[in-house]
Amino acid sequence: MDRVVLLLSVVCLGVSSQPITDGRLFSIAVGRVQHLHLLAQRLFSDFESSLQTEEQRQLNKIFLQDFCNSDYIITPIDKHETQRSSVLKLLSISYRLVESWEFPSLSLSGGSAPRIQISPKLSELKTGILLLIKANQDGAELFPDNSALQLAPYGNYYQSLGADESLRRTYELLACFKKDMHKVETYLTVAKCRLSPEANCTL
Repeated sequence: MDRVVLLLSVVCLGVSSQPITDGRLFSIAVGRVQHLHLLAQRLFSDFESSLQTEEQRQLNKIFLQDFCNSDYIITPIDKHETQRSSVLKLLSISYRLVESWEFPSLSLSGGSAPRIQISPKLSELKTGILLLIKANQDGAELFPDNSALQLAPYGNYYQSLGADESLRRTYELLACFKKDMHKVETYLTVAKCRLSPEANCTL
């Protein structure tokens, strides 16, 4: 059903230059990222449960000192800046965050049925966000700042790793994926709320 609505939204956008005000496409996008965020939480929790207590402690310690690949994307520093950001800015940041997972998500997509959903769900979400950007840009540049930004895949993404490094990479990918999907969910939720002047968009 969501696919049908998405296709209908494309047709509507093709014949109208007005921003989407009914929030239907926003609702679909928010629903998509909520699903991905819950999936990320589940995968990360399952992975942590498979580790020994000492392994969890060491990996968490390393992760706190490390960075996610997407940290190079400039995002609001706190909830106040998020609330002050324009709808277009929140959409553009969300698009970049989702796009940054196109390559790393391939490493997360093998094995169980939930993992297989990741890449196609990300692709659908990216398409939906792009439609929202085009509908709400009102003549502005699509990506006015750092439009040529290209993120390299995670440093050891293509390498054959030993057991310890493979464990660390999996932990890093799952933790970063969960973190970024939470960001996108927050930004899209605030952007959707901002369409209604009467709404209280306090985080």
